[in-house]
Formats: sequence, structure tokens, C-alpha cells
Amino acid sequence: MNKFNGSGVALVTPFDNDNRINYPKLYELIDFHITNGTDYLVICGTTGESATLSYDEKCELIKNSISYAKGKIPIVCGTGTNDTATSIKLSQFANMEGTDGVLVVSPYYNKGNEEGIYLHYKKIADEIYPTPVILYNVPSRTGIDLSVNLILRLAKIENIIAIKEASPSLEKAVKLMNAIKFQKLDFSLICGNDTLTIPFLSIGGIGTISVFANLMPNIMHEICLGERDLFFKYYDLIEALSLDVNPIMIKTAMNYMGMNVGNLRLPLYNADDEINNKLYKIIDRIK
Repeated sequence: MNKFNGSGVALVTPFDNDNRINYPKLYELIDFHITNGTDYLVICGTTGESATLSYDEKCELIKNSISYAKGKIPIVCGTGTNDTATSIKLSQFANMEGTDGVLVVSPYYNKGNEEGIYLHYKKIADEIYPTPVILYNVPSRTGIDLSVNLILRLAKIENIIAIKEASPSLEKAVKLMNAIKFQKLDFSLICGNDTLTIPFLSIGGIGTISVFANLMPNIMHEICLGERDLFFKYYDLIEALSLDVNPIMIKTAMNYMGMNVGNLRLPLYNADDEINNKLYKIIDRIK
């Protein structure tokens, strides 16, 4: 069974008043997820504001998170950048520290053609073999959408074991799952959009890497076990976390609920009062 079944949380990076990583709060969040049903942690991802973390900060965050959580809950480290050499270096560091897997976003901005992207992922996977690699397709941020054919080609690399698919196309996910089943590939589909969690599970997805789980990990864990009623009960809140660019709304929601995870790093900035009030009303109605 894939060790990344169920609800993985795309963990926020908490900051202190000086916008430095708040490690006491980070450890508090890790304990919160251990005791509330999260199946694994994903650190240094988009929701963790990885784009604004320096290389040294990423290494420190990876090292401290693994050291604190090791043996208590699996950890996946976001190690992808738009530079293959840097992605390899960070993946090797995470591997050396004992990560359970790495999440590698498709290269953004310079993007690359299909052969370049294939080689990007292959070189990263080869350098940390046999550590599991999860592909991360998020075209709204990277400007490229990994094709089904490219994903299937990458799926044949032994330690590339899954994809976090954040394309809004459920049709694409169905085509991908159909091909995985037809070719009998040992490769898994992980939902990258919380609003599509139940549809992804229904076609054979193994779970989600969730933003919402930061707020209510026990609920997302149950949803990943197939609790459809819970999915629809909390759907308005799940959807509201996309009222502005992630992770603006999830940090706002967590702070509103007293979790005190700090501010955002520029260029991310708090949403306006109208948007925030929509979120607060939904939280007050549901909690």
C-alpha cells in the first residue's frame, strides 16, 4: 500500500512577529496533526510559502521538521524549483535528513518542453533513489500542464510513485486513471484541489494533499475515508479558502480561529475586509 494514502496536509509555515520561521509554533502544529488524524505532512510546499523561503531556510525547516516528527508521522518535503540542479541539491539534503518522500513541482517560468521536463524529473528521481518522488502538477502557478502521456512516461520511473494533480480538469484525471489501470502501473493519483477530493476518490485517487486540513485535520481525514456528508457539510469553507491566492485565506482562517500562525511574506498580503468577512461568516456558521 502507498504510504501516502489519505489526508496529507500542505502545512503552512508559521512566522513570528519579525517574519522569521516560528519553530515553537511549527512543532505545535506538527503535534496538532499527529493527534488529529493527518496521515502525513507536506512541508516547504506552496502553502508553506516555499517561494519566499531562502535555500538555507528550506534546509533548516526540513531538518527541524524531520527531526521533530520522525517516527511519529511521515513527512514529505517540497524540493522542486525551476532549476534542476537546485532541485537535486535540495532533494538530496531532504533525503540525507531522512524524508519519507519529496514533492517536486513542475518547473515554472522557464517551463521547458516535454523532454526537458521528463529529464528534470528523471535526474531528481535518479539522484535520490529509492526515495519516493511525487510529481506536482499545478498549471495555474507554473504555466504548464503536464500531459497525460508525459505523466505516464514518468510513472514508469521506479521511484516516481504518484502525482499531486491540481489541474481543475476532472476529465483529465479520469483519463489518467484509466491509463494507469490499463497499463497496470504502480502509480497513484493524489488530489491537489480540496474541492475535488470526493470526485478524485471516486475514480480511484488515494487521497489528498490538503490546504483545508491545516484548519480541521480530523474532518479531512474522515473525508478521505469516504465520508461524503462531511465533505458537503464543510464544502463552503473548503471553497472559501480559495477566495484569494493560497495561502492567504488559510492563514487568515487559522489566525481567526486562534492558531496564531503569523503573517504572510510579500508579495502575498492580507485580503480586504469584504473577502475576510465572507470567510469569517462561513467559519462562524460551521464551527
